[in-house]
Amino acid sequence: MFTFVDWIVLVAYLLVSLLIGLWVSRGNKNLKEYMFGGGAMPWVAVGISLIATSVSATTFLGAPADVYGDDMTFLMFQIGALFSIVVVGFVFIPRFRTAGINSAYELFERRFGSKAVRRLAAVFYCLHLLLRTGILLYAPSLVLAQILHVDLKVAIIVSAAVAIFYTWFGGIKAVIWTDVMQFCVFFGGGILVLILISHAVGGFGEMAALASEAGKTRWWNPSMDIADARTLISAGFAYAILEIAIRGCDQQFVQRYLSCKDVKAANRSSILSMVLGCAVSIVFYWVGAALFVYYKISHVASLPEGLGQNDVFPYFIVNGLPVGITGLIVAAICAAAMSSLSGAINSLSNTSEHDFLGWKEDEGIGGLKRAKIWTVVWGVLGVFFALFAATQQGSLLKNALFFTGLFTGPLLGMFILAFFVKNLRPWAVVVSVLCGMASLVLIQGIPAFGVPAPLGGIFSWPWMPFISMTTTILVAIVIRFAIGLVSKFKK
Repeated sequence: MFTFVDWIVLVAYLLVSLLIGLWVSRGNKNLKEYMFGGGAMPWVAVGISLIATSVSATTFLGAPADVYGDDMTFLMFQIGALFSIVVVGFVFIPRFRTAGINSAYELFERRFGSKAVRRLAAVFYCLHLLLRTGILLYAPSLVLAQILHVDLKVAIIVSAAVAIFYTWFGGIKAVIWTDVMQFCVFFGGGILVLILISHAVGGFGEMAALASEAGKTRWWNPSMDIADARTLISAGFAYAILEIAIRGCDQQFVQRYLSCKDVKAANRSSILSMVLGCAVSIVFYWVGAALFVYYKISHVASLPEGLGQNDVFPYFIVNGLPVGITGLIVAAICAAAMSSLSGAINSLSNTSEHDFLGWKEDEGIGGLKRAKIWTVVWGVLGVFFALFAATQQGSLLKNALFFTGLFTGPLLGMFILAFFVKNLRPWAVVVSVLCGMASLVLIQGIPAFGVPAPLGGIFSWPWMPFISMTTTILVAIVIRFAIGLVSKFKK
């Protein structure tokens, strides 16, 4: 039961988040300070912020549910994450840092000589991030509404309002420093829950042994079955492409790389985020295993009849935790949701001001004021998409995965073309991207509209960005080769 003490803990956390935003806003005298922290943010704080942005309330709630219903094989995602860190560190970060850019997508205008290509990439990014943010705000609010016994719309609006407020005041500094606090609450909450459950079932050793006997600790599956997401080829290799697309092409990440003082610091922050991401996955997967032992093996407590696996952890939060700790864990869910929103609206504000309006680095207070307005606009749109997600009857996960592959894969393909393929015409890039997006319709259909996939069932979901990226690159190379042959023929 959510008590008065729990409410005090939750409200205190929200107030501290607001105070951090107000405190760090004092140094924002221009747009560069607001967007990049003057390029002097500590790499440790940036690294924590990167992982706080990557993980979300769906990690907090979804990872335990996944292991409760299955096993830990998705830990193999960390193999893909390790590979992505190497690629991003050697290929992406040095180019971003030495190019003198303020937006990831500025590279496209410089490389292809086309504002249209740059803006197309920015549009893709904005659409993807809005859809993702809406779902990441809606999913935890659904749980918060159940726990706090408030209306779903109220849960969405309140958590969003706090994140919008401190981001509006403090910019990237507020985002990074609140991310640090939110990660500590988020990660600490997971560890605390694991300790409490382990103690209740006889200690961590006893819990681990019982979970292992039940098959919950299985994490390795060397199968090469591309139709199964829980295999080495899918979770280890294909997922690496998704990680590269996010860590290398997402303005949220690029903006943080640029907020560090140099390439070395940016790479350190990236490596730290990967290490912390691995730790987060391990902790919350073990929470899922511990919950299974707690309810299904040791029978410390019983679950209501018909309760689904996604509802087990929220039920434990309300009924299995001591007074005050429940408030802390709910604060951790809020922390993850607000972290997802604050980072998104800050980077979207930068994209709007720079990629769409053509912000100049020497612009003064006028650019800062516009950026703050954009922060509010994108925050409100994020709330709108969260409320829209609440009206959908289909699988939010399937829709989210579809749009992730639809936009992130072609974006990664565009960056690879910009880095390694010369003499590529802008129109060829656009055609290639459209072909990359169309390839997913063949493989996955359009889940949001119930359009079936002609080639569905062949690939599991981690392959979607890989397919759209590969199609984008191959079509561009073919077009370039064809143009070359036509030119030679004319001569």
